Amino acid sequence: MNAYFRFGSATGIGSMPGGDAREAARTVTGSFEEFPFLAELPARGPGADMIGRTAGMLVELYARVEPSGWRLGDHPGRDTRRARSWLREDLDALEESTQGYDGQVKVQAVGPWTLAAALELRNGEAALSDPGACRDLAASLAEGLRLHLAEVRRRVPGAQVVLQLDEPSLTAVLRGHVRSASGYRTYRAVDLQVVEATLREVAGVHEGGPVVVHSCAPDVPFALLRRAGADAVSFDFSLLTERDDDAIGEAVEAGTRLFAGVVPGTDTALSDPAGSVMGVRTLWRRLGLRPDLLAEAVTVTPACGLAGASPAYAREALAHCVRAARSLADNPE
Repeated sequence: MNAYFRFGSATGIGSMPGGDAREAARTVTGSFEEFPFLAELPARGPGADMIGRTAGMLVELYARVEPSGWRLGDHPGRDTRRARSWLREDLDALEESTQGYDGQVKVQAVGPWTLAAALELRNGEAALSDPGACRDLAASLAEGLRLHLAEVRRRVPGAQVVLQLDEPSLTAVLRGHVRSASGYRTYRAVDLQVVEATLREVAGVHEGGPVVVHSCAPDVPFALLRRAGADAVSFDFSLLTERDDDAIGEAVEAGTRLFAGVVPGTDTALSDPAGSVMGVRTLWRRLGLRPDLLAEAVTVTPACGLAGASPAYAREALAHCVRAARSLADNPE
């Protein structure tokens, strides 16, 4: 693996419970000394949710909240201003908590295909229904991310910024399973090459920096994401099946980092840290991969965001990820 892409051994996905940006930033930076992330707090309301937050980053495209969800419009309104204000608040909190920090820091945004499946056009249909709208949305997102990444680098000047694109709807887009506004039909599946090219375009804005693609849905398309330029793939480990083995083995051998989501995202009794990563060791043996490659190839995370967890459990889950990653490094077999 390229030394440049030696990600931290544990991190979070993105969302956290509650609405206090400074408390969330302190929790994240206190838990992950090697690999903190910019916390998202969707409990604050529309504009703090993953779709609204990313819609607020768009350049020359704007979205507002309708009863049916987020809809594209011509002008920035209250919802856009609120999304941008909360993002600034979160960046302020991260900046305060990372004074003098010179490691990796991760920021998250919704990827182009999940965004196209979630944002509505004026007619109420998803942007996914219109190839031209998908292209415009991807271009706007790419420019917005370029500006966002520059802002993060300005605020945390010593850090190497890692970009995470959240794509939970990607498999549904590829299979034609995204439902129309009426709910009685689905949108046509998007061509594989178009999906790949668009992901590559958006990931390419982080030139020279690591890109992670995250999905906590089943059947993550590992091979497509690798071809599209993802340096790492983040997923819910419990949803893997042996059908994924070949794609995972090829990804690891090609140098792709795995962000293995092994810690539940909502309140539950946690097993011992070694038990949490037992499945990762089993997968490694099944694939015939070298045990000493584990710590280099795997970052331990929660299975998905922690917005639905209690604050106490969220803190416990993050600390558990760190201990589980240490167990994996100390005892790979």
